[in-house]
Amino acid sequence: MPTLRLALCQVNPTVGDLGGNAERVRAWTRRAADSGAQLALFPELMVTGYPVEDLVFRPSFVAASRAALQRLAADLAADGLGDLPVLVGYLDADGPPQVSSDAEPGRGARNAAALLHRGEVVATYFKHHLPNYGVFDEDRYFVPGDTLTVVRVGGVDVALTICEDLWQAGGPFAVARQAGVGLVLSINGSPYELNKDDARLPLVRRRAAEAGAAIAYVNMVGGQDELVYDGDSLIVDADGTLLARAPQFVEHLLVHDVELPAAPEATGGATDLADGMRLVRHEVSGIPAAPTGPAATGGIIEPVADEAEVWQALVLGLRDYVDKNRFPSVVLGLSGGIDSAVAAALAVDALGPQRVVGVSMPSQHSSEHSRTDAEDLAKRTGLDYRIEPIQPMVDTFLANMSLSGVAVENLQARVRGVILMALSNQEGHLVLTTGNKSELAVGYSTLYGDSVGGYNPVKDVWKTLVWRLAKWRNADAARRGETPPIPENSIGKPPSAELSPGQLDSDTLPDYDVLDPILIGYVDGDLGRDGLIESGHDPAVVDKVLRMVDTAEYKRRQSAPGTKISMKAFGRDRRLPITNRWREDG
Repeated sequence: MPTLRLALCQVNPTVGDLGGNAERVRAWTRRAADSGAQLALFPELMVTGYPVEDLVFRPSFVAASRAALQRLAADLAADGLGDLPVLVGYLDADGPPQVSSDAEPGRGARNAAALLHRGEVVATYFKHHLPNYGVFDEDRYFVPGDTLTVVRVGGVDVALTICEDLWQAGGPFAVARQAGVGLVLSINGSPYELNKDDARLPLVRRRAAEAGAAIAYVNMVGGQDELVYDGDSLIVDADGTLLARAPQFVEHLLVHDVELPAAPEATGGATDLADGMRLVRHEVSGIPAAPTGPAATGGIIEPVADEAEVWQALVLGLRDYVDKNRFPSVVLGLSGGIDSAVAAALAVDALGPQRVVGVSMPSQHSSEHSRTDAEDLAKRTGLDYRIEPIQPMVDTFLANMSLSGVAVENLQARVRGVILMALSNQEGHLVLTTGNKSELAVGYSTLYGDSVGGYNPVKDVWKTLVWRLAKWRNADAARRGETPPIPENSIGKPPSAELSPGQLDSDTLPDYDVLDPILIGYVDGDLGRDGLIESGHDPAVVDKVLRMVDTAEYKRRQSAPGTKISMKAFGRDRRLPITNRWREDG
């Protein structure tokens, strides 16, 4: 049986940075070649970054993608890397966008893959299954391909596929079995959500069984707006045996030797198959010789605990949002509470303490422990700590306006927002807001106050998970002999906005241990009132919570972006009308 040395390049592209992404391909292809690879593959839409959203509709962007692909093929050859076949994702088009008045049936923008070899594009493939759920809108942008491309490489028939092709039965993987391929390449831009890695391996195994072939699955890594990609690239044999698996949330070169069945007698041209897809075959000759010496083994990285996985996702999502958008630093309010403490610790882990500014903004209602807990966190993490009392500014407002009750509470939050935005304007920081998913769900925030900011690292984190993350991060620091970043008092004390004397979250909200399961069922699970009550929740509490969620949609629509870690994040995942009279109680 032939052996192919595969190099899965799990890398971090940036949307729109065609030149930078191409340079990344060149650098990692060099690493792959130095490892003796005979076939290298990069993620979905590697040349353009993913997702490109409405950039698809710009002819200039499509033309730039195609030109960048041709340059990349030539540059790889000029680098002395031309013999190594390289599979990359790129944006293509064979007609006007489908939203255009002159659109043609079956033609338009394509989510494409190209095999580059000896300075040329020797084969292409257009994604067949287009996801149109959750964060995906690919039916809006792309036209599905109807042809499976099979390339003979090193005496092995290799099929090309892209991301969603793997997540649905039938189509390319069924055709791959009919074509008798020995290996299927799957290039991916598959966003992270908690426990997705647990679903990924069984899925790849099912497709290996469907295709009767080994699968090499490469996934991108990095943050893109609210999405974060976890990598977790892997290779399975035709019988489902896991051969190699890459770590999550870091760039990584996974190199592994795979024994594969020899291709049958050479055939060429196009063939129509029963599943409504055509089959096109190509042959690539003159690839690097099989390496001598010990076999390359990529190793198998074991999954980590949920809290560790989520923490890594949040750190990477925040880091890439800040760095890819070229912010020098971040600023956030430090209340001494758990949410701002976790957000600050995430920011320090993502950027380093020298790029994080924490501001304590005490009022007359701020407890002594709030001030000392904020200062304690600053000492533990080493961030730039400042104190800006808000009471003189609040008093100036109250001397000129007659306000009472909630209006005074919200005034304090808005003064804090003004201070943070002023520091942002003056010093160039990105303002981080720190409201958790539970608060966003029920509208427990002040518009243009504590909700102010350009990014929210804990936007998709339920309050109960915020506490779990804090405890995990402190325990992880202690295990490594480091100072735990989050004060124990911030973790243990009852949560409070401290906008009025003795105020606690529990004055307005159910305890979070009661609230979060209802929210998870309603928001993430789309359960209605009856389903929540059947699950064991108190009807009166359910009615109160659902009213709060439904009437807070206008606030969520104005909230800052934040890293998605759940199956249904607020924003792209969950799209509900603001003006909406439907209520679950009828």
